[in-house]
Parts: sequence; structure tokens; C-alpha cells
Amino acid sequence: MSERSVSRQRQGKRWYTVLAPEQFDRAELGETMAEEPEQVVGRNVDTTLGEITGDQGQDNTKLTFKITDVGSDAAYTEFVKHELTRDYLRSMVRRGASKVDLHITVRTTDDYRVRVSPVAFTTKKADRSQEQAIRQIMIDLVEQAAEDRSFAELVDSVVEGRLSSAIYGEAKTVYPLRRVEIQKLQLEARPEEIAAEEEAAVDVEDEDVAVDE
Repeated sequence: MSERSVSRQRQGKRWYTVLAPEQFDRAELGETMAEEPEQVVGRNVDTTLGEITGDQGQDNTKLTFKITDVGSDAAYTEFVKHELTRDYLRSMVRRGASKVDLHITVRTTDDYRVRVSPVAFTTKKADRSQEQAIRQIMIDLVEQAAEDRSFAELVDSVVEGRLSSAIYGEAKTVYPLRRVEIQKLQLEARPEEIAAEEEAAVDVEDEDVAVDE
């Protein structure tokens, strides 16, 4: 493509600096281009925790943000996903040891629905009852974390490693562990989306009652 055609494509468009949410100190995530501000809303931006913090040791943590609002020259985002890279997770697996994981959906104090996926790596092979006990600890601590925290606070607890450390401290009493991580945390629904779902469910129930009558 010639420079002239590229120039024509960009005529009438402007660049917006994409900013992370306040809990990530409004770090710059990059730039995006559009003709109209509303065209920017809804776009996803992928980065790593290392790029935000400047610590390359955290490049194994991928973060996804979604643009929700646009100013004159800035696009503002909300957090939607935290995920460890596949290469990092594979590096944690050892022959003759156990990998114990699960996926659980919880709701935070400010009514966000979030899917959390912790994983524990044992030093040697655990039996089924020990794996079940570790999973139950994961369930209990993830549910407790959501019951005590807002969405932003839960994200901070995962990103900063506090939730995985809490699980490690409890689960290592069941069987020796090498490491515990939250391999994925994803926003499933916002409060307004959950309210709409519940309202729709009530309408369906009312229709069913009317039919029965």
C-alpha cells in the first residue's frame, strides 16, 4: 500500500491515548485511532502486567481492558481479564506431581459476576481425597474473598498475589505445595447486566404462572 493511500485512510481520523483504570494508576496502554469517539468504545486492549509496572518478571501475566468512555484525546478503560500465559503454566508442571485446578463464579460486594480459576502445583503426586480437600479450600477462600471485596478490590487481590498466597497458606496443610496461582480471572457480568438478567427471569416466571392459571 502506498504512503498516499495510507494518508487518505487516516484523513479525518484522530488518535486517542488509551488509559488503564484508576486502580492501575491510569497507566498508558497505547493508542487507538478512529473517526468518531463512539467508534472507540467497546474496543479491547491487551497488555501485560510487566508493561504496566516496568517489571519484566511480570510479563507472564496478561491483562485485558475494555474501552468504556472517551474524552477529547483519551480513552478510558475498565478491567475485564487477568490471565497467566500458557508457557508459564506449562513451566510449572512437573512429572510425578499433581496439578489441582478449578473454575468458580462468584459475585463481589458491588454485584459484579466474576469467574476465578485458581491452580495449585504439588511437590509430589497427591491422592484424590487430598486434591478434593485442596479444591474445597480454593472454593472457600475465593468465595470469602468475593464476599468481602468490591470488584476492584478482588482484582487487586489477584494481581498482587494476595489471594493465591492465602490459598497456599491453607492448602499446604493438606499436602506440600510448590506453588499456587490464579491462572485466570474474568469479568462475566456488570451489575446492570445482572439486574437485566434477573428482571428477564422474573418476567419468564410471571408468564409461566399466568399459563398455569
